[in-house]
Amino acid sequence: MKQLNINKNYLFLKNWWETIDLTNHEKSFFNREIICFNQQLFRLKEKKLRIGAYGKSGVGKSSVLNSLLKKDKFETNIINGSTQEIQLEEWSLKNQILKSVDLLDSPGFDFCNIKYPDKLYSRIIHSDLILFIVAGDMNRNEVNAISSLIKDGKKILVILNKIDLLKENEVKEIIENIKFKLPKDLNIPIIINHEKNLKNYITKIIHQHGETLLVLNSLQLADKLFLKIKEHRLKKRQKLAQSTIGKFSTIKASAVALNPFILFDVAGSFAIDAALIKELSKIYGLNLKGESSRRIFKNISFNNLFLGVTQIGINTSFNLIRKVILLTAPFTNGLSLLPYGPISIIQAAIAIHSTKILGKLAAKEIYIRGKVTYIEPSMMIQNITFKEPEIFNHINKYLSTRNLNNNFLSYLP
Repeated sequence: MKQLNINKNYLFLKNWWETIDLTNHEKSFFNREIICFNQQLFRLKEKKLRIGAYGKSGVGKSSVLNSLLKKDKFETNIINGSTQEIQLEEWSLKNQILKSVDLLDSPGFDFCNIKYPDKLYSRIIHSDLILFIVAGDMNRNEVNAISSLIKDGKKILVILNKIDLLKENEVKEIIENIKFKLPKDLNIPIIINHEKNLKNYITKIIHQHGETLLVLNSLQLADKLFLKIKEHRLKKRQKLAQSTIGKFSTIKASAVALNPFILFDVAGSFAIDAALIKELSKIYGLNLKGESSRRIFKNISFNNLFLGVTQIGINTSFNLIRKVILLTAPFTNGLSLLPYGPISIIQAAIAIHSTKILGKLAAKEIYIRGKVTYIEPSMMIQNITFKEPEIFNHINKYLSTRNLNNNFLSYLP
C-alpha cells in the first residue's frame, strides 16, 4: 500500500476544521470532543503515534509495555489493579517518518476504584493502535470490551500474556477459543508475549504502517466529531423546520379557504409552496434562489401523486363548486351557500396536509443536495485503498457501522 502523506492529511484536516463554523453553544456543548480532536491534530502534525494498552485488571498490561521499553517505567505489582491512573511513556524507536511513539498504560476496565471510567475509555479509544491484553481465554466482559472498541473503529492486537507455565497444546487451545469469540471477518491478530516475539511484531507494524495508522485514526476522530455536530444541528433544525412548515400550512389553509378565485388560488398555493422551500433551504444551509425553489417544488409534485392531484385537481374541483355556489346564491335565496363553509374547511384541511407532506419531502431533498457541498472526513477514508486486510480490515467495519448507525433522515421533519 502506498504510504499516506502525513503532512498532506494534516493540512486537509486543519483546513477542514477551520471551515466548521461553530456557535458558542456548540463550542461549549462539544468542548471535550473538540479538545480531543485538537490533541490528535497536534499529534498528527508532530508525527507522534500513540499505542494504548487495555484489558481487565491483573492481565499484565504494565509488564507488557515494560517489555517493549526494556525498562521498568510502568509500575507493576503482584496485587491486581496496581495501575490506578493513565500513565504515558515515550518509546524510543527509530523511524524515518514518525518522530516518536507514546505508550499509554491504563487501569483495568473492571477496576472498581476508577474515578472517571468514561474519561479512561476516551483516552484509550483515541489511541492509534490498541494492545488488548489477556491472560488466558477471554471472558464475556473482555469480549464485550473488544466489541465496543471494534464499533469505535479501533485497530486492535490481542496480546496473550502470562502463559509461561502452560503447555504448548494448552496455549493452542486458548488461542483457538479466543479466535472463536472474535469477529471472523476481522482476523484480529493474536500475539503471544514471549521474549522478543511481541516487540518484533509491533516494531514491524510501526515501521510499515505506523504513519498510516496515525492518519487513519485522525480522520476517524474528525469524522466522529463531524457526525456529532451534524446530529446536534439536525435535531435543532428539525424543530425549526417543523415550526416553519406549520406556519406556512396555516397561511396556505387560510388563503385557500377564503379565496374564491380559482386561478389566484392555484397560483397563490404555488407561490406559498415555493416560499416554504426557500425558507427550508435557509434552515438547512442551502440558500436557494426562487427558480431553484420552484424547480424542487415541481419535481416533488410530479413525483408525488397526492401532491400533484391536490395542487391542481382536487382544489380546482372544489373551487369550481364554490364558484357555482356563489353564482347561484341569488337564485336560491342564499340556500346554496350552506355547503360553502364545509367545503372551505375541507380545502383548508387538505392544504395543511399537503403542505406538511411537501415540507417533509422538500427538507429531505434539500438535505440530500446540501450533502454534496462539503467534503466529509469519511470520504477521505473511503478513497484509500488497502492491500493488507489483516492490518486495515477494521476500517471497512467502521465505515459499515458508521453508515448503518448514522442515517440522519430520521432527524428531518
